[in-house]
Parts: sequence; C-alpha cells; structure tokens
Amino acid sequence: MFKKAKVPHTYVIVFAIIVLAAVLTWFIPPGKYVEVPVTINGQDQTELRFFYEHDLPESYQGEFKSEYQTWQVFSAMFKGFVKQSGIIIFILMIGGAFWIMNQSKAIDVGIMAFLKFTKKLENNRLMRSVGIDNIIISLIMIMFSIFGAVFGMSEETIAFAIILIPLSISMGYDSLVGVSMVYVGAHLGFAGAILNPFTIGIAQGLADIPLFSGIEYRMFSWVVINFVGIVFVLRYARKIRKNPRNSSMYEEDVYWRDRDQHENTNITYYTPTMAWVVFGMVQAALVVFSFIYPETTMTVGNSSLTLSIIPISTALFALFGVLSLRKSVHFFILLLLAYTILYLIIGVMGYGWYVMEIATLFLVMGIASGLAINKTADEIAILFLEGVKDIMSAAIIVGLAGGIIVVLQDGGIIDSILYGLSKAMGNFGKVASVGVMYVIQTIINIVIPSGSAKAAITMPIMAPFSDLIDISRQATVMAFQFGDGFTNMITPTSGVLIAVLGIARIPYHKWVKWIWPLITILILLGFLLLIPTVTMELNGF
Repeated sequence: MFKKAKVPHTYVIVFAIIVLAAVLTWFIPPGKYVEVPVTINGQDQTELRFFYEHDLPESYQGEFKSEYQTWQVFSAMFKGFVKQSGIIIFILMIGGAFWIMNQSKAIDVGIMAFLKFTKKLENNRLMRSVGIDNIIISLIMIMFSIFGAVFGMSEETIAFAIILIPLSISMGYDSLVGVSMVYVGAHLGFAGAILNPFTIGIAQGLADIPLFSGIEYRMFSWVVINFVGIVFVLRYARKIRKNPRNSSMYEEDVYWRDRDQHENTNITYYTPTMAWVVFGMVQAALVVFSFIYPETTMTVGNSSLTLSIIPISTALFALFGVLSLRKSVHFFILLLLAYTILYLIIGVMGYGWYVMEIATLFLVMGIASGLAINKTADEIAILFLEGVKDIMSAAIIVGLAGGIIVVLQDGGIIDSILYGLSKAMGNFGKVASVGVMYVIQTIINIVIPSGSAKAAITMPIMAPFSDLIDISRQATVMAFQFGDGFTNMITPTSGVLIAVLGIARIPYHKWVKWIWPLITILILLGFLLLIPTVTMELNGF
C-alpha cells in the first residue's frame, strides 16, 4: 500500500524554494535594469533598460556583482532576518500585545453583548419581516469581517467557534452555518482587507507605496465580497432551517444538539481600581496629545481634510471610558481596542505612520489591557512572551522567505527573471497580466497560507515587474490580497482552518464539498474586481 501523501511543513517548502533559487543562479544569466539617458521629442530623459552582466555600461559594472549560490542557502536565513527585521519585529510586538488583551476575555464579552442586542430586534415588526435570524447571521459575519479586514483576525476565530456553533444549532441551523458566521466572515474580511497590517501593510511596505493607500476601492471591494459571501450563507441557512436533515452534517451535529445549551464560558464582570487608574493615565496622555496636535490633516488618496479629530476623540474617550468602566473592565478594554484602531487610522492617514509607530501603538494597548485587569508587570511580560511564542512561526517564515530574495539578489538574477517575465507577458495586455499575477498568488497560497510570508516572497519581484508592464503597484498588491485571501478557507495547509473544523467536528472532505462553490465564485469575483484597477483611474492606483 502506498503511504498517503503528506504536505511538507511551510519551512521546508520555503527552504526548498531557497535551494531552487540557488540552482537558478547557475542557469539564468545575471543582469540588471539601469537608467540610461535617451532623447524623446527633443527632450533629454532617462529610460529603464535591461542589460546582461557582460553588456552593462562601464559606469555600472563596478556596482553590480553576482556569484553562483551554493553554501549561501544556509546563510540566507540570517541575511533574510536582517533584511526583513522591521517587519519581523512588527509581527512579534503585535502578537504579544493581542495575547495580553485576549487574556481579559474582552472580545468574548463584546460578542455576547452583540448577540444580546440583536435579540432585542425581535420586538420590531420590520425586523421580523426581514427575518431576525438573517439579520443576526449577517451582523455577526459583518462584525467578524471588519475584524478580519482591519487587523487580520484569523487565529482568534478558533475560540469564537465554540460560542457560535452552539448558537447556530439552537437557531435551527447546523455547524456549517456556525463556522460560516465566524470563520468565513473573518476571512471574507481578510480577503477584502482594508487596514490589515499583516497583509496590506506588509505588502504595500515591500512594494514601496504609501501604507493603506487605495483604501477607497478596497472598501468597495470589501462590500462586494461580503455581499456575495453573506448571500451564499443565508441561502444555505434558509435551506437548512426548512429541513435540518438536508444538512450533510446532520449526523455529526448530534453532539451539538445533545449538548447543554447553558454550558457557556462563565465570565465575571468586574472593574478593578487599577482599571480606573489606567483610564486616568490614558486620558491624561490623550489630553496632552490634543494640545500638541489640535488639528490633523487626514489624507485619503488625492483628497485631504483638516479636522480637530484628536481633541474630539479625547473628549469622547472621557465619556465612553467612564460609561464602560461602570459596566465592566471588559468594555473598557474593548474601548481601548477601538481607540487603537482609530488612532492607527489617524496616524497612517494624518501623520504617515509606518510599522514602527503602529507596533508601538498596539504594544501600549496590550500593556494598558494587562494593567487594567490587575496583572503585574511580571505577569504582563510573561503573557507578552507567550504571544510572541504563539506568532513566532509567522515571524520566522518572513525572515526565511527574505532569504529567497537574498539568494536571487546575490546571484544577480532578479532583474533577469523580471526581464524574462516581461518578455513572456508583455503582449498579454494589462487585464491578462494582472490576472496571471492573481493566479500565481492563488496557487502559492495553497502551499504557503501565511499572508506575510507570501508577501515577503512575491512582492519584491511582482512590484518592480508591474512597473515594466505598466501596471500600478497598487493593482499588484490587490492581486496578492485576493490571491492570499480566498483559498485560506479551503487549503489544508491552514492550521487555523483545520483547528476550527476540528472544534466543529466537521470532516475536511465535507467542508470542501460545501465551501467549494463559494470559493469558485469568489475567485472569479476577485478577477472581475481586479479589472478596474488596470482599466480605470482610481485613487491610489
């Protein structure tokens, strides 16, 4: 009997690519794109042209060095870490900060409060006519989609699945609907990312374009993607509500139907004195910032607007801070999260923040959350290290992936590869070219589901290549974004997907059979959404 094929570890895959890159340096002639002076219509200009190493102009020959790569495959990881150090530290700091915040169970409380609010809608006749269940499912999916679009929620969905699957069963649906509300919802947002620092932030940084630029068209794409995904889930939910036995999970869901519906995680609502102290410290800091920055010019694309947004937000924090603390520290921490996201937007659009400032912002949020729940400095440090440990694999893969580019650069063949691609795709046209980029990113995501790793591998090549075929780098980032997002919901190499399916007791083959039509629709939709990025004038493109 043949052994069942096993998908290699992501590290093994990336190291294999490093070895392949080293092998290519022995077969692909090194070369470089250089700017050469030209005269066009009587005006002196410069033009980017490719030269193989032996044909380079004399002025560039001393600057360009290449060598065949052999033992360098083992030093590539070190050089990759050095090359991607800023992004690696960014990932580790955010991971540690969120781990501290998650210790408070504040997000769990927020979701339960949200569900309680939706139940009140049953008293409204109009809401009843639309369908309360439809509204609940849609609102939950939209909420998780926002989390996915703004800060890349993925691993956190594992914990929420335990809450929402029993909810789905109690509403007369199945575990597939429960997983859809949390996991599919979050990954619809992940694919249509608006401010996700782990995908859009890293990809745009590597592509050397303004952080979170092109947000207008991304918001439109996010709305379209969510509309399609939510309609798909609602149509299926209606079918199951009419006859639960239509579900392929009817037999497996016996576990959930027999489970005590009142067996929920017990959360004690409280407000320690230290939470008030943290509130006072944060409020004082915001007051100082209000005097330093009384006005902020927010820039979105080619538009700008000057507002007193920091003083206004400071006044609102004073109000909502007191109200949240009177209820529970959990709501105060949710307020801290909301303000972290708000100031991320203000910082990026108003002050040109990048990964260092954003990482610092999230670190402050994490420390403040830990102090607010009475954690000591030692306990906060331990929690931070646990979060760093949890996300360490993502950070390491970024450094390892950086080694691929180091090998290609040291071998002098990156520009040669770009030249070959431009020759092969130059006659495709813009739409076909961006479509090919999209297909490449989609295929890569099946074996490397880490968005940050894929950005580190592909963007340094794809971004300059897009310049050669006259496609905006922003369109290239969107091709990466869609290619990275949709197949996350089906690839077996995704640890989060396998974990969520394990909690839900959904066999992988049944999940694939159910989700495949949606994935197909979304992949086609992604290509259609890419067409305007190369055929229309859009802000940031």
